[in-house]
Amino acid sequence: MSKKAIILYLHVHQPYRIRNYTIFDAGTNHDYFDGEYESRESNERILHKVAEKSYLPTNAKLLKLLKAHPEFKVSMSITGTVLEQLEKWSPKALQSFKDIMATGQVEIVGETYHHSLAFFYSRAEFEMQVKMHREKVEELFGQTPKVFRNTELAYNNDLAYWADKAGYKGILAEGWDKVLGWRSANHVYRPSYTNNIRLLMKNYKLSDDIAFRFGDQSWTEWPLTADKFTDWLNSDTEATNFNLFMDYETFGEHQWNESGIFSFLEHLPKQWLKTKGNTFMTVSEAIDNFESKDMVDVPYTTTWADSERDLSAWLGNAMQQESINALYDLQESVIATHDLALIEDWRRLQTSDHFYYMCTKWFSDGDIHAYFSPYESPYEAFINFMNSYHDLKYRLSETGVAINAR
Repeated sequence: MSKKAIILYLHVHQPYRIRNYTIFDAGTNHDYFDGEYESRESNERILHKVAEKSYLPTNAKLLKLLKAHPEFKVSMSITGTVLEQLEKWSPKALQSFKDIMATGQVEIVGETYHHSLAFFYSRAEFEMQVKMHREKVEELFGQTPKVFRNTELAYNNDLAYWADKAGYKGILAEGWDKVLGWRSANHVYRPSYTNNIRLLMKNYKLSDDIAFRFGDQSWTEWPLTADKFTDWLNSDTEATNFNLFMDYETFGEHQWNESGIFSFLEHLPKQWLKTKGNTFMTVSEAIDNFESKDMVDVPYTTTWADSERDLSAWLGNAMQQESINALYDLQESVIATHDLALIEDWRRLQTSDHFYYMCTKWFSDGDIHAYFSPYESPYEAFINFMNSYHDLKYRLSETGVAINAR
C-alpha cells in the first residue's frame, strides 16, 4: 500500500514591536522597542502571555505525542527575534522547544533571522539574515536547516532558484489556486528553473480549517474533530502528502484552549495512524519519499496572507512603501558604521510585522490585521515607525558616515 503523510509545519514568531515612540523621543531616547508602552503591552509581557497560553502547553502536548507515537513528526521554523526574546524572558519556554527537538522527530526550517522582506530589497542583507538564522539554530538546537521558507511564505521562481543554488533540498510556498491551476497541493513539486530542489505547497483549505475556522461556531463543519478531519484526508485517494502549514500560536493563542484545539491535536495522530499506510513526515522526509508530481511556475510573488495572496498586506499603500524604501535606503551607510547596536536596530525595524500594522485594508482581511496590531490605527503604526527611522538617521549622522538615503 502506498504511503500517505501529514506534513505538519508550524511557524513560531514574535516581533520587537515599536513602543509609543514620539518625535520628542527622536534624538534623545534611542530605545524604540522596550521603553514605556503606556496603554500598550510591552514585548516582554506579550512574550510571557503567548508562552503561557501557547508555547508551553503546546510543547508539552507535542512532547507527549512524539514519545507516544514514533511515527509522529513535526516541522517548524523559529525566527531569530522570538529566539532572542525566549532567551531573555522565558528560558523555560525555550527549554520546552529544545526538549521536543531532542526527540529527533522535529525538523527546523531555515528563514530570515529578523522575519524581513529583505529578499525583495537587498540580496546581500537577505543572505546575511539567513546565515544569522542558521547559526542561531545550530547554536541552540544543533540542527542545520535543509529546507527554506521565506518570510510570510513569500515565494517566486527567483527565490526557488536562489534556494536551489544555496543547497537547500526543499522550499515552502502557498498552494494558491491561481498558481496550481488544476493540480492539487497534496503532492511534491519541482520549481521552474531549478535542478535539485523540491517544492511543498500549503493546502490552505485544510490548514485554515484548523488555524482560522476551528473555533467558529457558525462554521457549517463546526465542531471539527480529529476523526472528521482524518476522514476528509482519507477520502483523497490520489494525495501523497497533506501540507498543513500554520502559525504555532494557532494552538492556545489564536484558538484558545476552551475551543478544544488541544484535544484535537492530542487525538489527531492516533486517529490518522489507524489507517494502514498513513504516517507523518517532516518536510525533508516528504521530499525524500515522494517523487515530484510536476513542475510549478510562479513568475510573480505569492504569500500566505489575505485574499490576494500577494505582498499587498505589507506593501499595498503609500505609507508601507515609503517606510520600507526609506529603511533599505540606509543599508550601505548603516553597515559602514560597524556599530553593532545601530545595525541591530536597523534590522529589527525590517521585521515585516511593522509594515503589516500599517495596512489599510478593510472587510475580513482588515479585521485580521486589526487583531494582530498593537496600534489603534495603521497611521499610528506608521508614525511610530517613522519617528524611530528619523532617530536612526540622527544616530547615523552622529557617526560621521555619509548618509546615502532619500
